[in-house]
Amino acid sequence: MGRCALKPPLLLLALVLRAWEPCLAADPGQRDALSPDKLLVITVATKENDGFHRFMQSAKYFNYTVKVLGQGEEWRGGTGMNSIGGGQKVRLMKEVMEHYADQEDLIVLFTECFDVIFAGGPEEVLKKFQKTSHKVVFAADGILWPDKRLADKYPIVHIGKRYLNSGGFIGYAPSINRIVRQWNLQDNDDDQLFYTKIYIDPLKREAINITLDHKSKIFQTLNGAIDEVVLKFENGKTRAKNVFYETFPVAINGNGPTKILLNYFGNYVPNAWTQENGCTLCLLDIMDLSAVDIHPNVTIGVFIEQPTPFLPRFLDILLNLEYPKKALKLFIHNREVYHEKDIKAFFDKAKHEIGTIKIVGPEENLSQAEARNMGMDFCRQDQNCNYYFSVDADVVLTNPRTLKILIEQNRKIIAPLVTRHGKLWSNFWGALSPDGYYARSEDYVDIVQGNRVGLWNVPYMANVYLIKGETLRSEMNERNYFVRDKLDPDMALCRNAREMGVFMYISNRHEFGRLLSTANYNTSHYNNDLWQIFENPMDWKEMYINRDYSKIFTENLVEQPCPDVFWFPIFSERACDELVEEMENYGQWSGGKHHDSRISGGYENVPTDDIHMKQIDLENVWLHFIREFIAPVTLKVFAGYYTKGFALLNFVVKYSPERQRSLRPHHDASTFTINIALNNVGEDFQGGGCKFLRYNCSIESPRKGWSFMHPGRLTHLHEGLPVKNGTRYIAVSFIDP
Repeated sequence: MGRCALKPPLLLLALVLRAWEPCLAADPGQRDALSPDKLLVITVATKENDGFHRFMQSAKYFNYTVKVLGQGEEWRGGTGMNSIGGGQKVRLMKEVMEHYADQEDLIVLFTECFDVIFAGGPEEVLKKFQKTSHKVVFAADGILWPDKRLADKYPIVHIGKRYLNSGGFIGYAPSINRIVRQWNLQDNDDDQLFYTKIYIDPLKREAINITLDHKSKIFQTLNGAIDEVVLKFENGKTRAKNVFYETFPVAINGNGPTKILLNYFGNYVPNAWTQENGCTLCLLDIMDLSAVDIHPNVTIGVFIEQPTPFLPRFLDILLNLEYPKKALKLFIHNREVYHEKDIKAFFDKAKHEIGTIKIVGPEENLSQAEARNMGMDFCRQDQNCNYYFSVDADVVLTNPRTLKILIEQNRKIIAPLVTRHGKLWSNFWGALSPDGYYARSEDYVDIVQGNRVGLWNVPYMANVYLIKGETLRSEMNERNYFVRDKLDPDMALCRNAREMGVFMYISNRHEFGRLLSTANYNTSHYNNDLWQIFENPMDWKEMYINRDYSKIFTENLVEQPCPDVFWFPIFSERACDELVEEMENYGQWSGGKHHDSRISGGYENVPTDDIHMKQIDLENVWLHFIREFIAPVTLKVFAGYYTKGFALLNFVVKYSPERQRSLRPHHDASTFTINIALNNVGEDFQGGGCKFLRYNCSIESPRKGWSFMHPGRLTHLHEGLPVKNGTRYIAVSFIDP
């Protein structure tokens, strides 16, 4: 033998190793990758609902080949969550697997569909399956169902989940066929119990070579695992990650009571929303109303269930929606006698534009649930009603295209996001607590604040939403959707819709509007909206502040008709009219007498015929108005002076030839004074005005809604010029006395 020849023992070892080379090469990490063409996804769906369509969209996203069993069949597999059943799925699998029994290179992945989303593609599934080195892999669960007495028969698992879940499994076609051909039970028997008994039988488990996906590498069941799974946003992709096992499951199953959590994940997975690309889900199945000649018919359900501020504006907004009036019908439920005058005024205006208006008033004494059921039926029973748009009176729709935008999104139920101004209060909940009430989802604040923009599948919505008429007549054909246990009507509707498998979406893709606060609305005044400056500041400003007010700061819209007398727009026409009406309704004018018990000392040197804001309980509102809207102007015109925004005397003065026609020269007891004209010279009165004696400067044509601002003490001695006829009203405040 040569120098390099092997000695006999070494030669024998080399021969043994050579003989084992094929086995070593067959290590799971070294074998040829399985081809995605050889993967078939099988699911069972006797009907198609929103969950099914979401599943199919996720499968299409990853290019899975899916075979759907049971289409057109009646479901006989049980009543649903927390009940045994599902045997019909095994029977259908048994029938179909006979056709694939001899295809040894075919991989079959069975999964539920109504509550499953794919988060990864076929290549990932096959790679993970191949690494298990088993013929069949079932999903694993931390909860044993349906027979807890079988727990001890399960193999011990030191790390990972121990129990079988039949909602998902993957394996070679012949091996799966070996399992399902053992089925000889009924459609309403339990599928999971059937698979469990095969798995816990050591001989069958080893003969077929079955294992469980203990660490959720392929299948993630959410029941009992909600703390394990989080969303990860990385590299332009969104995945669900199991942080207990550091795995990225491919099929996410919202089994049991976790469908709301699955809906949350479905807002992001698979890449339905990413930080880089935003909402891709929003672009699916959209309509384009600009491309149609005839718009869908819409029934608008209006609900006035409590005294509500700014109601006439709410009704006018509905009439001004950008939508063909001939395609609209109105159902109005008004529970409040207080608002009957508003409804009548609206009806007299709307009847010329909208053909059908049904009004149900407080005399019917309907509960909220009864009224809302009636409104929904108004659409449901009309075969020509394509959509039902429900709007509560506390919704302020600032976007006139709201109805068109929602219809174009083409969802069964969709709501526009509306929020309380400056607050996180909105018309949806992102999650539910275990007892079915509000819980804050991880993304709630981002959605409300517009940091994440898209279309969001949510468990609860209220106040304003759009429902397809077809949906009302099919999935939601029950006539009592707003009644459920002790839930309020909106919660009852949402729970019923969820249990029917109808998804509810909220959109924040556009600015739609806001919600009013109605909790502290006092109806004891003549014009009650005047008091809403604290509860609904945006709406108060919109109603009562002059539209040109902002131009004071952007376009320097301040005039100076006399030295250090500044003139600027402040009140709207409505503010002026309502303040005058409020004072006249109160009616207790002082008469311009020197003796005045309303002021300190009881004596007024230069009395006016007036009513104090304090007398009508408007003082706090008025002082807040001064701080919010007068103080910024003060800083602009009196540079460097910061007002405290405080005034002891705030009042409305009434000038008329019959009572008090003018006011003698005087100084005001203030650092500066505002004087707001509340009606029109030439229309409501003739004459009047104000003269500043030191400068011999008169302003004889005050503009309604505009205010003078001038120093009070020392420099600006002034008088009220006589009113010749009619009645002149002004609002005055002596600020920083």
